Amino acid sequence: MNKFIHLLKKEIKELVTKQLVVTLVFTMGIFYMMGTITKSEVKKAIGKQDIAVLDQDGSELSKSLVGSLAMVNYVPKAVAASSSREALDIVRAGKENVLLVIPGGFGASVAALAPKPIETYAFIRTFSVIGIRRSEVLKGIIEAMNDYVSNDYLRARLPGADPKGLKHPIVTRDFVLIKDRMAEGSISAIAGFVSSQTMMVPIILMMIIIYASQMVISAIAMEKQNKTLETLLTVPISRTAIVTAKMLASGLVGLLSAVFYMLGYRYFMSGITGSIGAAAGLNAVVKQLGLSMSGSGLVVLSLSLFMAILCALALAMILGVLAEDFRSAQTLIMPVILLVMIPYFLTLFSDPKTLSLPAKILLLAIPFSHSFLAVQNLFLGDYRSIVFGMLYMTAFFAVLVVLAGRIFSSDKVLTMKLRWGKKKVVL
Repeated sequence: MNKFIHLLKKEIKELVTKQLVVTLVFTMGIFYMMGTITKSEVKKAIGKQDIAVLDQDGSELSKSLVGSLAMVNYVPKAVAASSSREALDIVRAGKENVLLVIPGGFGASVAALAPKPIETYAFIRTFSVIGIRRSEVLKGIIEAMNDYVSNDYLRARLPGADPKGLKHPIVTRDFVLIKDRMAEGSISAIAGFVSSQTMMVPIILMMIIIYASQMVISAIAMEKQNKTLETLLTVPISRTAIVTAKMLASGLVGLLSAVFYMLGYRYFMSGITGSIGAAAGLNAVVKQLGLSMSGSGLVVLSLSLFMAILCALALAMILGVLAEDFRSAQTLIMPVILLVMIPYFLTLFSDPKTLSLPAKILLLAIPFSHSFLAVQNLFLGDYRSIVFGMLYMTAFFAVLVVLAGRIFSSDKVLTMKLRWGKKKVVL
């Protein structure tokens, strides 16, 4: 047992390099900075927006219309110009993203039930997500104006009547149910909010699996290239223990990296989803539906992630044996990447329960899929799928460990090479 512990410590020391530590610390700093900046920008995007206004009518209706913009979170800024073209030149040099032009005679045309069209100009000053969000105010402006003008018209024609009741005689209340939990809210808003929360795990898992697998394949390739693997195999310890130590060390380092990435990415995402959720009033609904991760849920999720990492490392261990040198090891990561990308896109853009039978079999046969689906299953209370996934990953890992142990127990670990030119494995 002492020999195994010493071997494990040796493998961990070889993997935990200064470069790894600097990378993790740098990554945390980047995520922290991005989260802080994004949180500030999101608050600006969902806050009050300036809108340039050129009122060429000057009627009571146009003035009231401009004043109503404050009701939909806009701050009107009057533009001193004699024409639309002049106003465009002024706003183009300013900071406002939208220009609203109310033509002369607008009030009289509305009274005659033949309203003149108002003009809206959107300035796209950046193609960032938040920059585009700031420019997407036209629909809200038009809806707000139509609502205001129609309400004013109905009050004048039908005194004492409620314009809202006349325009929307059917009132609905939306409820969302998950198992035995129910809350009032929009299904699209809740689904969008939750998906933004759950997208973190597949991305982090994909990054860690690729990183850890590359680390193992490269380490074994370097040992073969430097002839240190032959020396290691002469140590009086079982080959199975060598394989287990390599996998466990890589798994622990991979899990440590996953923790750093998850903490950093979670802070980054909270800058977006936290502000949006609070603005939309979804935080209370999400808690009521039990869509927040509990302590036990985090433990289950961590175990699922760890099993997925171990499966990737076991596969990488076998692929690493096929590498002739460090350069050839870089191409051997492709099978692992493909096995990660397939379930990632399938779970991201489709519902696994509605997939065709062949696609569903393919998805469930890939061990990483079960970790991608773990968060959704936790929120839905589908613990049977979680248990099945962890048992399947355990069995998958055990088979690969046995296979890797047999390879390391023979001379194949030193002689196996993948000759791409001959398209076959030469023993």
